[in-house]
Amino acid sequence: MITIKNVLKEKGPGYTISLSNGEMLLVSEDILVRYRLLKNQEVTQDLIDEIKKAGQQDLGYQMSLNYLSYQLRTEKEVRDYLKDKEINRQDIDRIIERLQEVKLVDDQVYAESYVRTQMRLSDKGPAVLKQKLTQKGIKAPVADAALNLYTFEIQQSVATKLAEKTIRKNQHKTFQTQKQKLQQTLMTKGFDKEVSRAVLANITLEKDVEQEASLLEKEGDKLWRKNSRFEPFDRKQKTMQGLMRKGFDYELIKQYVAQKELIDEDNE
Repeated sequence: MITIKNVLKEKGPGYTISLSNGEMLLVSEDILVRYRLLKNQEVTQDLIDEIKKAGQQDLGYQMSLNYLSYQLRTEKEVRDYLKDKEINRQDIDRIIERLQEVKLVDDQVYAESYVRTQMRLSDKGPAVLKQKLTQKGIKAPVADAALNLYTFEIQQSVATKLAEKTIRKNQHKTFQTQKQKLQQTLMTKGFDKEVSRAVLANITLEKDVEQEASLLEKEGDKLWRKNSRFEPFDRKQKTMQGLMRKGFDYELIKQYVAQKELIDEDNE
């Protein structure tokens, strides 16, 4: 006859049972109570086999309850978690069914909650949110239905705040660069062209002529010194190309370079 040598509570929801034949069983508290598994109790091999069969699914279910107690999870997240815990596929399927029956796993509820939270606390647009939901295993129709909560008006409000933040961050750059950064940021964050156009139409982004001239002189002087090792023509071309890449107006660049050439001629 096989005897239970010890019953040890684990950190998680399970208990490890040590048997006299050297076997170790990991069971849930429910299994422990149901089969009255106590130290020094004698058990048959048939009972051990029965416990093993019932134990893994029940343990996996208890693990899932613990995993879900911290926050909402998608079906994929729970499946991946149970797989990492070495619960077999058949038991995982049944565990997911049980969790769905009591509404502890519901991808539609998860998707709607995620969208509500993100549109309130983040600066991400619908395209990025859908990508995130897809990564979490949410199917496209479910994600699209949840994203209906993210109305055009809410998108415009979130995108406007993002645009204002972007303008402040890039206020010391050229006017052209500011426009490009603004458009790029809105697109990267997942807002479509219609929302971006509406935001850009309401955002005040004016060209500061004095600031532009000051920036041009500062950046131009750096490039003019950097390119001093080249022949005059190449120096001029490389400086102009560098300033154009930085978003400065072509006519202003020509004026600046012409002035630098005159100064160099006077210094010869």
